[in-house]
Amino acid sequence: QVQLVESGGGSVQAGGSLRISCAASGYIHSNYYMGWFRQAPGKEREGVAHIDSDGNTLYRESVKGRFTISKDNAKNTLYLEMNNLNPEDTAIYYCAAEYDPIKMALIHALGIVKTFSNDFTYWGQGTQVTVSS
Repeated sequence: QVQLVESGGGSVQAGGSLRISCAASGYIHSNYYMGWFRQAPGKEREGVAHIDSDGNTLYRESVKGRFTISKDNAKNTLYLEMNNLNPEDTAIYYCAAEYDPIKMALIHALGIVKTFSNDFTYWGQGTQVTVSS
């Protein structure tokens, strides 16, 4: 089993930056697909960025050029660097992981827009990011 714990959320003014982290513990798989999702009040959870074990990344169009997903294998930690934040980025941010080969292939084929949150099996508890005007 794998546990995911997010941290680093907080409040920031528009135009500011934050870096949030997701620490993984338990059985660490060599092949994986991980992602950051976010959910604002009254809205559906949506994918923000994906990264696989080879380092390939995908981003939601609205965050391209502003957010960067990365990982540190030695620390078993996933990161999301968020720059030039705006109020529309306000949400609870979750990290997620998938290890099943079929699910990973599906996620890869669908891309970030068509991939649903239930395509990922493991989830963290979320960290709040609030951006004020």
